[in-house]
Amino acid sequence: MAPVAMRLAAQSLSDAQPVPFWLEDPGKPGALPALTRTEKCDLLVVGGGYSGLWTALLAKERDPARDVVLIEGREVGWAASGRNGGFCAASLTHGFGNGLARWPGELPKLEELGERNLDGIEEAVARYALDCDFERTGEIDVATEPYQVDELHEMYEEIDRLGLADGLELLDRDAVRAEVDSPTFLGGLWDRRGVAMLNPAKLAWGLKRACLDLGVRIYENTPGLDLVSVGAGMGVRTPYGRVLARRVALGTNVFPSLVKRVRAYTVPVYDYALTTEPLSPEQLASVGWKNRQGLGDSANQFHYFRITADHRILWGGYDAVYPFGGKVSAEMDHRPETYLKLAEHFFRCFPQLEGLRFSHAWGGAIDTCSRFSAFFGTAYQGKVAYAAGFTGLGVGATRFGGDVMLDLLAGERTERTELEMVRRKPLPFPPEPVAWAGIGITKWAMARADENGGRRNLWLKAMDRMGLGFDS
Repeated sequence: MAPVAMRLAAQSLSDAQPVPFWLEDPGKPGALPALTRTEKCDLLVVGGGYSGLWTALLAKERDPARDVVLIEGREVGWAASGRNGGFCAASLTHGFGNGLARWPGELPKLEELGERNLDGIEEAVARYALDCDFERTGEIDVATEPYQVDELHEMYEEIDRLGLADGLELLDRDAVRAEVDSPTFLGGLWDRRGVAMLNPAKLAWGLKRACLDLGVRIYENTPGLDLVSVGAGMGVRTPYGRVLARRVALGTNVFPSLVKRVRAYTVPVYDYALTTEPLSPEQLASVGWKNRQGLGDSANQFHYFRITADHRILWGGYDAVYPFGGKVSAEMDHRPETYLKLAEHFFRCFPQLEGLRFSHAWGGAIDTCSRFSAFFGTAYQGKVAYAAGFTGLGVGATRFGGDVMLDLLAGERTERTELEMVRRKPLPFPPEPVAWAGIGITKWAMARADENGGRRNLWLKAMDRMGLGFDS
């Protein structure tokens, strides 16, 4: 980073508050009491992020008489569900390319199920009056290098060949800059319907209220400590009590699963983001962005960015940091060197916004798995179901995961449970220090590919053949 660029980036961060922008909201609901007794229920949901909230809501929609309890270790939406970028995608496969590489025969069905899932989220927003700034404006994948323009064209042609290009539009340099103006943009692929923008914390808080209104009993500051079989059902111990349930759905994602054999399938990745102060009318005019799409660039080390309801720009991504040993720690939630890098990249993308300052800077852990998209399973003779590994697309895909868990717990064969994606798991990550070394080499190789026209070296090609990868 040049000294002048570094100085300007540092100055832009001087007032940034080290808290997630979305969670610093006066409308944040107060915490509900912790569980201090023995509860009994039909279904216990462990985890108060999107995965658990959608599962509880869908369970009550399927059977209003079902007795549902949800426990959350801290407060609903405090972790990844409340501090992400607010991109709610239809894709269940971490994008078309990943889906085509892993489930080519199922991809049309997976795309259809993903579209129906996003429609279901939009319908729930309306039905339950979820005040979460939901805008189905789509997302543009932008090319910032010539080889990425070629890759976007090849991707569009493949999607079109499969008859799945409805709602997609290729944009040349002038067309993409007419949407959002950056001198770094060389082209783009706009998915007009497949992604919505929303306020992630408000979505979590709205789902909490909807669950309560339907009769779900929610206990916050109530972590699940262990899981045991109790007669025909299951028991989960908490710090001050326990829950006895006929069935259990685990939505703990990045946090260690109560089913220990599942833990090797995910690792934590720390992702970081900034938000600017609100843009003035003149600053808004200089970038355009009248259609308010989400954007992401096409590099391996990518940025994601969007505009908020009050005209801030959220800018995140690039660094994906894996902590040795896979330990989730609050110490990793802030990384000034990444904030500085993100700020410098921001002004390279939008030089017309020089002088704009950042109001918030934060980070946190998400879970990733080696195939970049969710996996599912059961334990304890089908009395427990789990979904994990959403790898950054959990805002939308967790609702689908909730449906899968409920299908599995019911022992039902559905179009979801028949999917190879649901029936098969990804490869687990190796133990330390092999995981640390392998992820480090992979990140280095991905950075080299970005610097060398997208060309993947022998290491990445070998990882591709084995179905292994690392992403955020």
